[in-house]
Amino acid sequence: MESPTLATWVGDVKSFADRQWQCKPAVFAPEALASPFDLDELDAAFEAGLLRTPYLEMVRSTKVTVPPDAYTTPRVVNGTTHHGFADRAKVVELLRAGATLLLRCVDQWHSPTGDLVARLSEELDRRVEAFFFVTPAGGQGLAVHRDDADVFVLQVAGRKTWYVHDAPAAADWSPGELPDDERSPRLLRSVLEPGSVLYVPRGFAHRAVGAAGLSAHLSLTIRDITLGDLQTALEQRLSEGLDLPARPLGEAAIADACATLLSHVRARLSTIQPEDLRLTARAAQSQRPVATTPTETFADTARNWESGGPGATHTGPTSVSRTWRRLRDAARTAR
Repeated sequence: MESPTLATWVGDVKSFADRQWQCKPAVFAPEALASPFDLDELDAAFEAGLLRTPYLEMVRSTKVTVPPDAYTTPRVVNGTTHHGFADRAKVVELLRAGATLLLRCVDQWHSPTGDLVARLSEELDRRVEAFFFVTPAGGQGLAVHRDDADVFVLQVAGRKTWYVHDAPAAADWSPGELPDDERSPRLLRSVLEPGSVLYVPRGFAHRAVGAAGLSAHLSLTIRDITLGDLQTALEQRLSEGLDLPARPLGEAAIADACATLLSHVRARLSTIQPEDLRLTARAAQSQRPVATTPTETFADTARNWESGGPGATHTGPTSVSRTWRRLRDAARTAR
């Protein structure tokens, strides 16, 4: 495992890979690690006015659902009412009442967080997502649960107490809240201060409770291969080189297609190795933009509009007029 980005979170990546990765929770104290998303950025997101569901949600660990209307407000745009826009006053009121604010997929709408996620995804060859939690002291947003991902937590503000329990006892486990009758040994209890990092391996049960102040943390989830990914990869490998009509007509054509398909699959299956399957699944899983693609800004577009410089993809009004005059003059000459 090589990842300069991860090294800023956990220090020696080789030591982390040997001792903790996917087998043991751990707390790290990196030097001067700053979150790309913090409470100031949260305020900016609210003030921009476009933050809305499903990117934000208010949750409680008590299994009592907080309805979206309790923390959002509708807006009328072009005569049509649209629901789900974030309402900061309502959110703060719910925070004071003990609820937790959850922001989903921050990497999709906050550029600096997106850059962080893109770098980590490229370095680890895995799908990465970012979430942001804000919890009042004594509040708990989620009950004890398991995530289908390795989780890295960066404490941003306040203090939060984390409890991490053991891994699932069997491979046939499900992510989500633990049943009331499932009890697993606790491996770690730690109070995270701002700048601290917690690592929770995939499947290890955990919960967090606000300890002091308005606690905020950024979570990065690192997704790994599932059985579904392997099945999709197998289907992809078995289909390579297959040339059959998508809609065979008649029973005879269908029977021929069945025979050809089975013969092709048997031949392909004998050539596929476990490592081929793993690599195909990994490539499909991480097949997403791993870096922010530089695009021309609107200011650049405006500067290049008349000159036809780099990145100008539209013809400016002056060029259109000239082209139209040339066509008009040519038509007159032809007559």
